[in-house]
Amino acid sequence: MAITPEFVVGFAREAMEMTLVICLPMMGVGLAVGVCISVFQAATQIQDATLSLVPKLVAMFIALILAFPWIMDKMITYTTNLFTNLPVYIR
Repeated sequence: MAITPEFVVGFAREAMEMTLVICLPMMGVGLAVGVCISVFQAATQIQDATLSLVPKLVAMFIALILAFPWIMDKMITYTTNLFTNLPVYIR
């Protein structure tokens, strides 16, 4: 198998997709908490930067802890497939 531009683009696309899938739980939780905090700040007219930052960080950290087994499974599967197919890639 020759390394073609299509192969390189597909390989890079697969790596970027994996990155996005792995980041999705934390980003989704951060977005949801950010919207809730923004609504709270708009309703109470409290405009403190730490009020929006600290809860988002805590929520994203909790999401990371809860999603970590799933993330590790995805990363291990991707890496295993990568190393298994490495001889095919370098031909």
